[in-house]
Amino acid sequence: MPEGIKTNKEAVAEAIENNVRKKIIKEHLIDPAYFEEMSKLLNEVIKERKAKAINYEEYLKKIAELSKKVSNATRDDLPNEIKTNAQRALYHNLGNNELLALRIDEVVKKVKKSDWRGKLPKENEIKAEMLQILKEKDEVERLFSIIKQQSEY
Repeated sequence: MPEGIKTNKEAVAEAIENNVRKKIIKEHLIDPAYFEEMSKLLNEVIKERKAKAINYEEYLKKIAELSKKVSNATRDDLPNEIKTNAQRALYHNLGNNELLALRIDEVVKKVKKSDWRGKLPKENEIKAEMLQILKEKDEVERLFSIIKQQSEY
């Protein structure tokens, strides 16, 4: 960081917050529910800092912890069966329903064909199987947009 910023705690804090916010925005489509929660946590930390409700050292601890969560370094909120990033995204976006997330993950892996993204017939096969489970077309569409963002599918 430039010398003038390094010595200004407020400027350093804002730079850190901007970097965390940038990562949240970038990753939001991959796991909307999770990154929405991370955004709320960031807003709380910023509010505390601006209200001087916490000292600078406490702020740094909280922002470092949040940064780890945003960078997917900590996954202590997951059941043991949720092992992949795609499963995690489904889990978070299905109201933390482990069994449903695993079922959808299994169906997508079973039904998807190679080079399926952007190929309407191939996408519709996946959606049809998801509809059998979810029973709501809007829910299928919502989750399918998240599934399309997962590199492991």
